Amino acid sequence: MKKQFYTSANLNEGFVVAISIEAKKGQEEAVGALLKGLVAPTMAEPGVKLFLPYRSPTNPANFFLYELYVDEAGWQQHQETEHFKAAIEKLLPLTAKRERLPFVPFFE
Repeated sequence: MKKQFYTSANLNEGFVVAISIEAKKGQEEAVGALLKGLVAPTMAEPGVKLFLPYRSPTNPANFFLYELYVDEAGWQQHQETEHFKAAIEKLLPLTAKRERLPFVPFFE
């Protein structure tokens, strides 16, 4: 299998959302399970390029999601899916803090 090489141009295409989540004390594992459960259905969406959840190795209550969409419409469509709506309904009461920051490419 030939290794694919990436350039700054093709890695910089799309609409990015960076999400920081802090779980409430005692809810760390529940938050982790919800985020893990979102990976497969989210990656199956046509407007999604990447959906990568991370967890802090120094503070297990802190999570970071890197989401890369084809475009902003892909992000909007993601938020309308049943799996997103069901997960967010369960997730929000478990979180002490949630911040979503959208980004777009600024160079070619």
